[in-house]
Amino acid sequence: MDTKRQQYTHEFKVAAVQRMRSREKSTAALARELGLAVNQLYRWNAALTAQPDARGSDVFPGHGQQSAADTELARLRRENAVLREERDILKKATAFFAKESR
Repeated sequence: MDTKRQQYTHEFKVAAVQRMRSREKSTAALARELGLAVNQLYRWNAALTAQPDARGSDVFPGHGQQSAADTELARLRRENAVLREERDILKKATAFFAKESR
């Protein structure tokens, strides 16, 4: 069965969170009305709360794109892995040459 993930616009996400915060309805009732899972509203709310000064497009980059912070974090993790590998190689080489000099 081929199922496609539902995609929501930035404006929809921000509007849904604003309605949730207004407390006009319970979160569960709002989620049913919008056709969402309750935890999805809570995740969107947490994302907007974590970056209060950001616009919706900054918080929800969409279409598989990462935020700038996530991109930088991934780059640093890759760089860290390379540096650890280089360090381990140098440790082994140092131990090897230390044995030969005895």
